[in-house]
Amino acid sequence: MTPRTGPGLSTLSIHGRPRRQADWTPAVMPIYQSATFRNPVGSDEEVIYTRYGNNPNQVDLARKYALLEGAEQAIFVASGMAATALAHLAVLRPGDHLVSSRWIYGGTRLLFDSEFARLGIEVTYVDPDMKRAWRKAVNANTRAIFVEALTNPTLRVIDVPAIAKVTQDQGIALIVDSTFASPVNFRPLEHGADIVITSATKFLNGHSDIIAGAVAGTASVIDEVTRLMRVWGPSIDPHAAWLTERGMKTLALRVERANSNALTVAKWASQRAEFAAVHHPGLATHPDHALATKLFDGYGGLVGLVLKGGAAAAQRFASRLRVITHAPSLAGVESLISEPRLTSHKAASPEERAALGIPDGFLRLSCGCEDSADIIADLMLGLEAVRAR
Repeated sequence: MTPRTGPGLSTLSIHGRPRRQADWTPAVMPIYQSATFRNPVGSDEEVIYTRYGNNPNQVDLARKYALLEGAEQAIFVASGMAATALAHLAVLRPGDHLVSSRWIYGGTRLLFDSEFARLGIEVTYVDPDMKRAWRKAVNANTRAIFVEALTNPTLRVIDVPAIAKVTQDQGIALIVDSTFASPVNFRPLEHGADIVITSATKFLNGHSDIIAGAVAGTASVIDEVTRLMRVWGPSIDPHAAWLTERGMKTLALRVERANSNALTVAKWASQRAEFAAVHHPGLATHPDHALATKLFDGYGGLVGLVLKGGAAAAQRFASRLRVITHAPSLAGVESLISEPRLTSHKAASPEERAALGIPDGFLRLSCGCEDSADIIADLMLGLEAVRAR
């Protein structure tokens, strides 16, 4: 972990870079709910137009997020998948080759296998457990490596600094999806990454009421992402940007509570015979616990629970929950639970999911900000339903 200089993460997420504000200005950024803005007659300066991503709400939010990641610049777009697509297309061209972790979100895998193939971009998948495979997978036309820092949904920790050594030696880009970690727990650019992407729907906003994504990196990369965004059109709406900025003010508080709740739940679940496996990097039994302790400032708010009894047991379990909401997505103030076989990895076959460590009966729990005792009591209700069968 690299020591930070200047304001801390909580201060940055609330104020950006603190500065004296003029008297009578609003304490809260107003919503600039306007598609266009008046510009001087005869001026050749860039117009302010919300599709261009230069609406004041969009600009202020991006500036603040860049500070959190330690990046030169950042940009927000309309979804996490838009961020993933544009970040890659900023560095890849037809005929280029991408090396990707095999442990990735199903939607990202679909993007690579269908759309990138259609664009003439070849993708090779690497099992991150095979440490030497990254360098072996790189060839003459490889332009980037992509990984999730904390994987969805098995919560494996990827050794970003080790992979950064490969990309730096080869002169290619390292793109890291850090959605599950958030900049509170992990900042990939401090560990050699070139580009960091996130689904801002998750921890940055934290209230399950907007869809957004973000990309952070060097000015040249963000300029290219901005160019693509203006052509393809997925700019973030000003109101969604305002809601994300409001949510970011409590980012550190929410992530710290989610970290604490998830570790408490994981330790409890690891003692329950009803679970065949419990995935959380804060557990000493987790295969990447030492790496997570070295790289992260917190182990994250997610827990993977594998119920004995498979899909039928998972359905009975979820049907009894009252505090925890059965819904896709994650990282809201409310705890959410979902079955990856029906959501994030629905496109994969049962055999493919099993090979990825996602058997039937796998539940992905995103711990919110409730009292941990109430989350555990709710999980106990689910276990009672499983045992009753």
